[in-house]
Amino acid sequence: MNIAANLWSRWGLGKSAEERDALPVRLDRRANYASAPSSSRISSLDHALMAVVSTLLVWGAIMVYSATIAMPDNPKFVGYTHNYFLVRHLASIAMGLVACLIAFQVPVQTWEKYAPVLFMASLALLVAVLIPHIGKGVNGARRWISLGITNFQPSELAKFSAVVYAAGYMVRKMEVKEDFLRAVWPMAAAVGVMGVLLLAEPDMGAFMVIAIIAMGILFLGGVNASMFFLISGVLLAAFALMIAFNDYRRARIFAYLDPWSEHNALAKGYQLTHSLIALGRGEIFGVGLGGSVEKLHWLPEAHTDFLVAVIGEEFGLVGVLALIVLFLWMTRRIIHIGRQAVALERVFAGLVAQGVGIWMGFQGFINMGVNLGALPTKGLTLPLMSYGGSAILVNLVALALVLRIDYENRKLMQGVPA
Repeated sequence: MNIAANLWSRWGLGKSAEERDALPVRLDRRANYASAPSSSRISSLDHALMAVVSTLLVWGAIMVYSATIAMPDNPKFVGYTHNYFLVRHLASIAMGLVACLIAFQVPVQTWEKYAPVLFMASLALLVAVLIPHIGKGVNGARRWISLGITNFQPSELAKFSAVVYAAGYMVRKMEVKEDFLRAVWPMAAAVGVMGVLLLAEPDMGAFMVIAIIAMGILFLGGVNASMFFLISGVLLAAFALMIAFNDYRRARIFAYLDPWSEHNALAKGYQLTHSLIALGRGEIFGVGLGGSVEKLHWLPEAHTDFLVAVIGEEFGLVGVLALIVLFLWMTRRIIHIGRQAVALERVFAGLVAQGVGIWMGFQGFINMGVNLGALPTKGLTLPLMSYGGSAILVNLVALALVLRIDYENRKLMQGVPA
């Protein structure tokens, strides 16, 4: 009889339509610990996730060194030492780990409380980067703020703040999620303002990531399916118009469609063709660590946007597949932590974790797709691996928040208040 009653309750039989449509969580967040597993069977941290993240960081540092060791031979980098980029990359990882430890000490409830403040701060920095003498321009793009010994990229903080803000917003608007104007429009306006600032830099890649993060959290938060598909259509149309009415972006699309033509191979398709050459040289098992030829001043930005091409040349198809598996596992694990938090009635924590999973997974997918020639060239780095201090710092803080969510989940399952 108990089994039948449980199945009857789980499948929603005998319930009203309103009860069946409700979220499988209670917003009062009162947990029932009566059936919690014993603490001896639950570790305090997800060591497997930490191991995968550590593997990506170490492998990334090795590949950054391999991709940049010959750069001082280029007149553009005259005076640089052969380990210049490696030292700076390791320093960025060290700062990121310190920030990671600090972020882990902050309770999830505090992140929820100050999510709007973090979002407004990121907007302020996106405005500041556009101000002359504050924002630093490189190759026609104004995306960095000089801090003396290093540069900070506000768009990376914007991705993290979008995750936290969107999660908090959905929790606040949970009761009106079926009403488009009250539930979706304010969030769309906030993302739109951030998008305008990012396109002014310009940084369309970061805007795409933030838009996908917001869409993913809206969907996971229970927004009506028809509204979700309507917003998706509007976003697709907006991105299509951005490409159609911008000569530079349009040229990139044409170069992607025919990178080997005489005109594109030495222009917008140059990076893509040399990335494909690098992957072709790697074949199945690669030419060996340090043996890449394309990194010798042929492939631009080999240590940032096109690190996967160097991995493919030196480790071959096996190395690329291993990289894909690591990112898939990491993304899956982060999403699982988010689902676990929702099951424990921690909606904000669950949406944040799943938002971070969407962010890491989508950006990694785009970067690998560009390197493999499956997607048009877009200036997005590979999370945790590519050279870039701001990205690594913010990525590690985001992962620290995920680990904090997992830590609090485990405490709750032990019957201990988080």
